[in-house]
Amino acid sequence: MSQTTTILDTAAVLDTLLKSNKVHRNLRSGPLVEHSIHREEGMLADNGALVAYTGKFTGRTPKDKFTVKDSITAEKVNWGDINFAFDPEKFDALFERVVEFLRGRELYVQDLYAGADPQYRLPIRVINQYAWHNLFVRALFIRPTAEELPNHRPEFTIVSAPEFQADPARDGTRSEAFIVVSFTRKIILIGGTKYAGEMKKSIFGIMNFLLPDRNVFPMHCSANVGKHGDTALFFGLSGTGKTTLSADPERLLIGDDEHGWSPDGIFNFEGGCYAKCIKLSKENEPQIWNAIRFGSVLENVTLDPITHTPDYNDDSRTENTRCAYPVDYIEGAVIPGVGTHPKTVIFLTADAFGVLPPISKLNPEQAMYHFLSGYTAKVAGTEAGVKEPQPNFSTCFGSPFLPLRPKVYAEMLGRRLQEHGAQCWLVNTGWFGGPYGVGARMKLAYTRTMVSAAIAGELKNVQFTVEPSFGLTIPKSCPGVPQEFLDARGAWKDKAAYDKAAADLAARFAKNFERFQVPENIRAAGPKAQK
Repeated sequence: MSQTTTILDTAAVLDTLLKSNKVHRNLRSGPLVEHSIHREEGMLADNGALVAYTGKFTGRTPKDKFTVKDSITAEKVNWGDINFAFDPEKFDALFERVVEFLRGRELYVQDLYAGADPQYRLPIRVINQYAWHNLFVRALFIRPTAEELPNHRPEFTIVSAPEFQADPARDGTRSEAFIVVSFTRKIILIGGTKYAGEMKKSIFGIMNFLLPDRNVFPMHCSANVGKHGDTALFFGLSGTGKTTLSADPERLLIGDDEHGWSPDGIFNFEGGCYAKCIKLSKENEPQIWNAIRFGSVLENVTLDPITHTPDYNDDSRTENTRCAYPVDYIEGAVIPGVGTHPKTVIFLTADAFGVLPPISKLNPEQAMYHFLSGYTAKVAGTEAGVKEPQPNFSTCFGSPFLPLRPKVYAEMLGRRLQEHGAQCWLVNTGWFGGPYGVGARMKLAYTRTMVSAAIAGELKNVQFTVEPSFGLTIPKSCPGVPQEFLDARGAWKDKAAYDKAAADLAARFAKNFERFQVPENIRAAGPKAQK
């Protein structure tokens, strides 16, 4: 296929493929589960969820993700270590090879939407080699109504061929796996990996590219709403508690991962949730536990060979065990997933150094600083080669999914906070009383109580103190939380060791922030060690 091929020609190639193959269109959950089991792609757990294993790749492979560099993307994309460029001619050749690979195979197609607000939603089509992948996208994205489906016209198409392996020398990829986006062709090609999360995140990247031009701030966050319509946002990287904390029995869930903040309010990009399952328990996360049932998909979760009971503590395949389920499997979920302008914004960090306080109030400059920093920490055992806690700075709490320059998203956040008077809080869901291996993981019950108090305005009238290392404003008391659990330094037996760890982490923040060109008032809002 030459570079002069039009979008219509590309669509025609896909139409021809679907007409020549045995194709199952828009099957519901029941038939997709039956197909998956019949094809030996997965098995049923005793709770009714379909369980599938992804083999070599048990998570995203960010080094295998590319964007075609052409007239649409050349000047807009933030090329570099996150966004890798792909040659248009190489894409056309790879597209031809993938189509030829799929020709004659049984395929599964879902027509779906990304975006709960009809004004901004994106019609998508997903073409899958696997029935369980098709069940996954049906659970994760927004399903058209019976009235909407006949008029559905996809603007972007995902073509997923996990058993097609690229030849890096021929195809221009880095390995056999690839996720390549073409904004001109309006196609996402995925191959060489069975990890279903690549489909979810590729659409997130598309929305992050398109929506800022429509005055919508795309966000890597969860969102929920109270009984009186008060919306709260939860930003954070994987493992910091976005899904867990937003699934609050006292509030209604809008969504657990990806949202837009438009001039009208908040809307979910998705129609489902993608929750981490490692160490999942009914006691700590009852809503997620109850959502895992028929129609949901468990990834890489070990089953008892006799009873098929999931063992959520087993990390023998990966710590990144996951479950995908429709958002309406959460009791009281908001359908459609829209909400008012938020008054509370929570930044979540899992600080494995045990330095950051359990909760602190941020002024607008500090909010911008910590949004751009996007800090959490990796701990030993979660990733190959990680022997001790390592800081992980992911700009805007989602740099792997942001095709545009960070300032685009940061400026949109700043404007929204100012326009709507939202209060930002930094919440540490990581370690307390010492670093990983010495201290203990923050108690979920206390974190929930602190977050609830912040959202309900119960911290407005308490006394605050400013800690010296980061300049963070910490409440001296919080209803339902013992006072000693609010003081990070006080919980360390060795105060000198805390001071050393705090100075070291502050210096890491400052070093990371050197790459940003920002006004001095935002730079000065960071740790004091940088001055």
